[in-house]
Amino acid sequence: MLQEFGQSLYIAEGPTVSFYGFPYPTRMAVVRLSDGNAWVWSPVALSDDLVDSVESVGPVRFIVSPNKIHHLFLSEWASRWPDAKLYAPPGLVKKKPELKFDAELGDTADPAWATDIDQVIFHGSVAMKEVVFFHRQSRCAIVCDLIQRHNEADMTGWKGWLMRLDSLVGEHGSTPREWRASFVDRRAARSAREKLLSWQPERLLIAHGECAQTRASEIISDSLSWI
Repeated sequence: MLQEFGQSLYIAEGPTVSFYGFPYPTRMAVVRLSDGNAWVWSPVALSDDLVDSVESVGPVRFIVSPNKIHHLFLSEWASRWPDAKLYAPPGLVKKKPELKFDAELGDTADPAWATDIDQVIFHGSVAMKEVVFFHRQSRCAIVCDLIQRHNEADMTGWKGWLMRLDSLVGEHGSTPREWRASFVDRRAARSAREKLLSWQPERLLIAHGECAQTRASEIISDSLSWI
């Protein structure tokens, strides 16, 4: 189920889910930390094969959600690995009080993974904040909904037309327009973008659409130029 995306970095494709009636493919990531433990980002629906594949990376110790709308499968992962710590992005603790989070993510990486992974929050939006990560060993930026590059061949009919209109399709995919409009403080968002680019990522891993093994900094600059 897991495929290697970079050194000590693996991805798995999940089922397509409906988001306000629009089909969204899902994707998760697993990092093998330098201490041998597994760090899980934006988990998808569990299956027996995926459990075996994830456990082959290492003991699951950390499960993180990058923004408050990526929570659909957190409960089943927390139940399967009760000893793992569950981390919420800003806004999710209030939205899903039934989930027992251990901590909320901030602009500074947790000491448990700071050696391997850096992070920054895109502040400035009145709608939603997203936590973006950088895996040092693979030189990979890990971005959730801020950059979407849906497959053009899958964007058919009126829904596909709307997705194209929203600049979410193809190699120049970007951030949903309605989310862009909610960034009332773009200075904060620009600061986060500058930090992301300062890491000089080579790879780009995203939840929705085509990832990239090269030119990550160039793609990020293009996709987030609206900021």
